[in-house]
Order: sequence, then structure tokens, then C-alpha cells
Amino acid sequence: MDSRVSELFGAGSAFKTTPQGAGSASNNAAVAVTRKTFTKNGKKAKNRSARHPKPSNNPPYLPPEVEEGNIEYKLKLVNPTQYRFEHLATQMKWRLQEGRGEAVYQIGVEDNGLLVGLSEADMRASLRTLRRMAEKVGADITVLREREVDYESEEPRKIAEVLVRKVPDDQQFLDLRVAVLGNVDSGKSTLLGVLTQGELDNGRGRARLNLFRHLHEIQTGRTSSISFEILGFDNKGEVVNYSDSRTAEEICESASKMITFIDLAGHHKYLKTTIFGLTSYCPDFAMLVVSANTGIVGTTREHLGLAMALKVPIFIVVSKVDLCTKATVERTVRQLERILKQPGCNKVPLVVSNTDDAVTAAQQFAQSPSITPIFTLSSVSGENLDLLKVFFNILPPLSNSKEQEELMQQLAEFQVDEIYTVPDVGTVVGGTLYSGICREGEQLVVGPTDDGQFRELTVCSIQRNRSACRVLRAGQAATLALGDFDRSLLRKGMVMVSPEMNPTICWLFEAEIVLLFHAKTFHKGFQVTVHVGNVRQTATVEALHEKDELRTGEKAVVRFKFIKHPEYLKVGAKLLFRHGVTKGIGQVTKLQPLSQYQHHS
Repeated sequence: MDSRVSELFGAGSAFKTTPQGAGSASNNAAVAVTRKTFTKNGKKAKNRSARHPKPSNNPPYLPPEVEEGNIEYKLKLVNPTQYRFEHLATQMKWRLQEGRGEAVYQIGVEDNGLLVGLSEADMRASLRTLRRMAEKVGADITVLREREVDYESEEPRKIAEVLVRKVPDDQQFLDLRVAVLGNVDSGKSTLLGVLTQGELDNGRGRARLNLFRHLHEIQTGRTSSISFEILGFDNKGEVVNYSDSRTAEEICESASKMITFIDLAGHHKYLKTTIFGLTSYCPDFAMLVVSANTGIVGTTREHLGLAMALKVPIFIVVSKVDLCTKATVERTVRQLERILKQPGCNKVPLVVSNTDDAVTAAQQFAQSPSITPIFTLSSVSGENLDLLKVFFNILPPLSNSKEQEELMQQLAEFQVDEIYTVPDVGTVVGGTLYSGICREGEQLVVGPTDDGQFRELTVCSIQRNRSACRVLRAGQAATLALGDFDRSLLRKGMVMVSPEMNPTICWLFEAEIVLLFHAKTFHKGFQVTVHVGNVRQTATVEALHEKDELRTGEKAVVRFKFIKHPEYLKVGAKLLFRHGVTKGIGQVTKLQPLSQYQHHS
């Protein structure tokens, strides 16, 4: 298994990194410097990264402030004039808009990132002004941390980091999707049960019972399907979950930020379901759960490799620390650090041991894909569970408001991931709106059918996070009621698009691939299961360009042909294929569209 896994990691860097990767080196430096500069109880905080020694005699600093984004530096905000106050409030509105309802203010920091710090009186006055600014724009503030800084002055000087949050004007709370990965019996469902229900586990799996969807899951204690759980945070950063007998609708009403957990299966038998969850539900982040007492076993490496192949930023939770000694926990953490530092992985592990670490981890994690926070916690004793909640509360969205608006300008495209029949409602489909805006009563077309056609339908109603919603925006997951539309005409992998769109339907497509592992040679006529977004279908290798066969680790452009029915694909989409132990990743480079198809009403 190990040789196979090293191949899986080795291919992680075969394709271009996402734009978030830009500037990661400077961000790493920022992590190192920030870790050094913040002090605790007047002592220097220990720096874990020895690669960035502190410059001698230089005042500590942060990266310079940027125009875009939701982070604002302010040296001090003491008694501003009315005109200045109005300007500051407008600036706060802009930062909140950039962060889709969230902004972080660094008080006592100059625009170039120099940590000057403020006296106690100036800091209190600045925080009062910040609170007034937040009230003016309808937001709340939470002081994340205050730290003393070393600067040339006799009296102690502090800097403060403040989270500003409001529900956006369109009443759409910030929603982040987190896919939960890890080996079977590592405690994934139990951890989610504890986070979302607000009650600790009894050590025998009581917390996870509410998450299971099938009787056989309750009997075996193993997740085999994909389930969704929600955890909310209000304006002040307090947790909003089911603990006070709240319904999902009440959680949505009182939360200004929502974390949607996608609970995936850990057992190797259900790998295709786990891959489908990762490719079709477009998670923002992945949480890899590792059991402290067993360490890295089973599908742990495979899940880590999958998340890296799909470029999903990943953080790690070491669970069940109440079951073993401190030495065992440390051994598991060291094992994880060793794997993360491997050449194919190139991650910077960041062990979170206090609130200060959790704040730093959340901000740096979103800015730099190479940072990998590691939490050690227990779902039974509740140890360090608060650190994970702090991390989720501060974790910013990956896309800014500009990217979101650009997606919303496009025509509607909804990916169908689940199909249900609900009594008195009719056919219901679940999935993600990839682009555009979808409203109640909207006319869309769904397809492709087996003969490559699209059929008209009407969206009767929309539900998001189990509560009614009139408008669905790009990037949001929801269920749409389709009334009496015939369920037998639908299948997973279909898309519902605006009638004006001219979707490209194809049987044949080409992709640039890397073969991660294959027992023999990969050649023409070989059949694999292809995953592209919400599409999952068996395809045959029709041709390999300029090669007769492929071996492990080799690259090639391959032409695939779907076996059952044509699919809707896009050039540039990430592709993952598997067959038994054979695995590969790639990118769709060319489509061969069907010559004819017509809208079928």
C-alpha cells in the first residue's frame, strides 16, 4: 500500500496550483514571523518554523496591507472627527463586502505591517470607536486576541485583532462546506454529532446516532452514505447548534455564518461514495480525522491524497486522545508531520495547542494552501473541542465577493447530486448551483437524457439547510422541488440549466492525465470509472496520444468514451478515474460534442 500511496502523493504537484497558491511563500514567512512576534505573559512565543530566523534589531511586522480582501490595519482610532468617522464606517462596509459579511481589524498596526502597538488607554478608546463603527453598519465585533509587542517604549504596548461580522444585506448567511474524511472508526460521525448537537459522546457512539440515515449504519456504526450536518455561529461568534432544542430553521435564522459538514464514508468498500462527495459537492475545505490510538491506517493516506489531487485545502483532527497516553498522541502527530512534509505533499504542519494558535491557523490556512493545522481533541472528554470551534468561527471564505458576483452574472447551472420523492411535494432534487441565480417558479431545462436531449421543467420551491428560501445564488447547495416531474427521467450527474444556455453534450472527450498507480500497463480498451464533478460513469480508453501504453507516474493525453449515456462536461474540469487499484487524476482538455440534440418538452 505504501508504494501506491507515495505515487498518489507524487502526483499532487503534476498540475498547476490554484491562484490561492500564489504568494504562499510570503505567507509562510508571515506565519513564522507572526508566531514569533505575538508574546504571551511577556515571554517570546516559541517559533515552530526554524527556517525563518527573526531579523536582528528589526521591529516585528505583518505582511503589508492590501487594498482587496477583508483585513484592515489601523494604527489607532482615538476620537475621530465626524467626517473621519463616516469615512471609517464606509471603509468597514467595503471590508465586510469583500469578506462576504466578515472582516478582521488589526489595531495598533501600521499600513506597512509594522507592529507599533498602543497604550492601554488608546487601545480602549480605539475599540470603543470600532464598536461605534460596527453599530453604524449593523455589525458586531469580537476581540479575538490582544498581545503585547516589543517596541521602543517604556510602557507596555498592545495590538488587538478584532473580528467584525454582520449578516449581509441580502440576508444570505456566509456558508462554508467542509468535507469530513478519514479511516473507518476514526470518530468522524461522533465528532460531528458532538459539534452539531452540543452534547459530548458517552464513549459508545451515542453522539453519532442522529447522523445515520440507514438501519444498517446504526447496527454496524459505519457511515455508508453522504449526510449533511450544520453548525452555526452568530454575530458575536457564539455557537448556534441543536443543543437548545432548536430546529434547522431556527439555526439558519439566528446564525450569520454556517458551516455545512459533508460526512463521508471511511470504509474502503464505500470509496466511490466518498469520491462522489468530494467531486460533486465542491467542498471549500476538507477535515481529515485520524484516531490517536491507531494512527495513520487504512484509507487515511488515500483520503489525504484524494483531497490533494482535487486541490481541496485540508486540516487534520486527531481524535480519541482520551483513550491513550500523551506519548501515543505525540507519536501520531509526529507521524502526520512526517507525511505532510514529504516532497509530494510539501505542507507546513501547524499544531494547534491554544486559542492563539487557532486564530493564526484559521487566517493563514485560508491564505496559504501549504499550511496544514493539526488539532488534538476528544469527543468524550471535550478536550480542545473549543479550539476547533474558534477555528471554524474565524475561518474566512476562499472566494471573495468579486468572484462570487462574476459567477452570479452567468446563466444558471444546477448540478443534480441526489433525487428523492417526497409525499405531497413530488420529485425533489438536491445539489449545488454552480453559476447564476435560481428563483422559485423559474423555467429550466434538465439533461442530458440517454439520447442527449434536454427536458423543460419548473422549480416549484427551494429549501436550503432545511429551511425555505426564495432565491438561490451561485455556490450554494439546496434542494429544489420539481412538482410532478417524472422521477424516472432524472439521474445523478444531470444538470439543470437556463434554456438560453447551449450546453456541450459529449460521448467522447480528451483529458491530460497522470497515472497515479496501475498494477500492469494502461492501454487502449481499458475501462475505468470516471469522476468529473457530479458525473460518475464508466468510460473506455479510446486512444492514447503519441503512446501505446502508460505506466505508473507517466503523463499522457487520453481520449475516453462514455459507455451508457452522453454527459455534460466543461473544458478545464478536474477529472479523477479509478478501477480496482488503478487510480489517476487529470484535466478535461477537449470535448467532442454531439452533432445534434434538441430541447424536448
